[in-house]
Amino acid sequence: MPYYVYILASKRNGTLYVGLTNDLARRVYEHKQGLADGFTKRHGVKTLVHAESYEDIDAARAQERRLKRWKRAWKLTLIERDNPDWLDLYKRL
Repeated sequence: MPYYVYILASKRNGTLYVGLTNDLARRVYEHKQGLADGFTKRHGVKTLVHAESYEDIDAARAQERRLKRWKRAWKLTLIERDNPDWLDLYKRL
């Protein structure tokens, strides 16, 4: 079963959120619909701008922790490298 580490954004260069899930489509849908109270709902963070897949949950958790500790500029560089137009990748799932 794959695990996904993902980054959501409120808009280009906006508020960012790093998360982990085993069902990326379902989880992003939940964020988009505001189904869970919390950070993403309060800040309108709904656009999937980056996702990485891992077969091992421990590797995925380690990457999530690593990304959460990254400086904002590093996260922006990662997004720009893989998704320079900040497209909503949810549409491709």
